[in-house]
Amino acid sequence: MRTLTITSFIASVAYSPDSRTLASGGFDETISLWDVASGQILHKLPGHAKDVPSVAFSPDGRTLASGSWDNTIRLWNVKSGQPLHTLIGHTRYVDSVAFSPDGRTLASGSWDETIKLWDLASRRTLRTLPGHTNVIRSVAYSPDGRTLASGGLDKTIRLWDVSNGRELRALLGHAEDVRSVAFSPDGRTLASGSVDKTIRLWDVASSKLLHTLIGHLDVVYSVAFSPDGRTLASGSRDDTSKLWDVASGRLLHTLLDHTHVVASVAFSPDGSMLATGSTDLTIKLWDVSKVNEAIPEYRFRPPRRQ
Repeated sequence: MRTLTITSFIASVAYSPDSRTLASGGFDETISLWDVASGQILHKLPGHAKDVPSVAFSPDGRTLASGSWDNTIRLWNVKSGQPLHTLIGHTRYVDSVAFSPDGRTLASGSWDETIKLWDLASRRTLRTLPGHTNVIRSVAYSPDGRTLASGGLDKTIRLWDVSNGRELRALLGHAEDVRSVAFSPDGRTLASGSVDKTIRLWDVASSKLLHTLIGHLDVVYSVAFSPDGRTLASGSRDDTSKLWDVASGRLLHTLLDHTHVVASVAFSPDGSMLATGSTDLTIKLWDVSKVNEAIPEYRFRPPRRQ
């Protein structure tokens, strides 16, 4: 038996659909599954040969997908922590993975400048979406599963028709790389976070810019909508996370407790908690109803190697 410890940065966090489990991917080549109620580690998932910048739960909560800089995607049994399958096809780092709402397809974005859609039943590539001219950092499905959004180092956001793989349109406006994209729960709004220190909210139907959210002092690495769609969370290299009012674009709160980059943010599906993962080697779970206090409910600090 081996004891695997997390000794490096946390790059990605994701809640299970029932809000009881949190997954984290890090720069130590492993994934951890946490019991949210107790803050204890349920499973550590070794197997990747390089960093794991993206994790995502399937809609039924039974499967976890992880994207890695070893150019692969791995699928895991959440209950047992055992590996299920390895998806091979990308030729460079995989930076982002996302399940379709029906759980049948997985999207992946890569440094090879392509997006791949995978059929999870056969574990084969359904189609490859070319179009970006640089590294792809983030992919996200619309709630109805018909549209995929992607953002990358070519400073663009692209919207794709999932049924045929055609590019629908590109959203232009960011002055630097796009690091994160997320659809609102109703699918009408898209949020994007960028190296230009801003967050943009877009009307999906018209592609018009709704708001530019200014407040972070450095790169915005992650954006996530609350389940009711009223609030947007963001994580930044300025060591803070922020909560924004989606309707007005107004800054609601700045969460100050991390001591280094906030690389990933995720709301629990029940809307009660916000998870923030950082390169200070901690995950913090915030009680959304108490954010005025700016005190995290839990501090998950992985043990350091002796």
